[in-house]
Amino acid sequence: MAKANPAPVLAGWYVISLRPSGAHGPVRRAAAALGARVLPVSTLRLVSLDAGVALDAALACPVVVFTSPAAVRFARAQRPLAAQPGQAWLAVGSGTATALRQSGIASVRMPADRGDSEGLLALPELQSLRGRSVGLVTAPGGRGLIAETLAHRGARVHLAEVYRREPLVPRPARLALLGALPESSALLVSSAEAFDALWWRLGEPMRQTLRRRPVVASSPRLAARLAEEAFAAIVVADGAAPNALLAALAADVAGGRFR
Repeated sequence: MAKANPAPVLAGWYVISLRPSGAHGPVRRAAAALGARVLPVSTLRLVSLDAGVALDAALACPVVVFTSPAAVRFARAQRPLAAQPGQAWLAVGSGTATALRQSGIASVRMPADRGDSEGLLALPELQSLRGRSVGLVTAPGGRGLIAETLAHRGARVHLAEVYRREPLVPRPARLALLGALPESSALLVSSAEAFDALWWRLGEPMRQTLRRRPVVASSPRLAARLAEEAFAAIVVADGAAPNALLAALAADVAGGRFR
């Protein structure tokens, strides 16, 4: 008699996605692959910014850095993306690298072991920068550590802000669903801005409910921020990509950390 297939490791689990409006699809796919369901709660939406000549300058630099898949998408909508001979194209994580490859950039470098600002800044291409030009394609207010560190290392940073984040107020009914989730639920946090926009809208009873659930942070820096809010069960992922967040949660569930 054939054995029944084992249940996916996250069967029966819910994950709360704080991705911007319209960007929950990758989380749904990553969650479904592991048996989990998704409650989307968007506190931000992304709006295009016309970067104009600033984007031309950034894309012409010997080193070009993209800080998110959204940066790739909004830049590509404004200009064709094509690598010039000798250029280095860098991505903060796997999701951004995939977006660049799908846009026609065959050779993309990304951190090997962590998909965050610190991992990106450890790449060899970003060490000896005095007098060199670096293009940074990003959004206002995000990943400021990158621009600051590049300038500190002596780079001439050509900043191209191709989109911005706007606040989005979740409906009260959507927020109420947070309290109705089972104990086998986890909050996914890959943006301090998105988390803060949710957190200040919640009353203390709802905050206490979430504090009792696991929370998955995309970086040690975000994990420290969540620890400040008294989350006890913090899982640190290798990056912000949905697959990385869900894999980190699944590993701890499979290891017996969460019952």
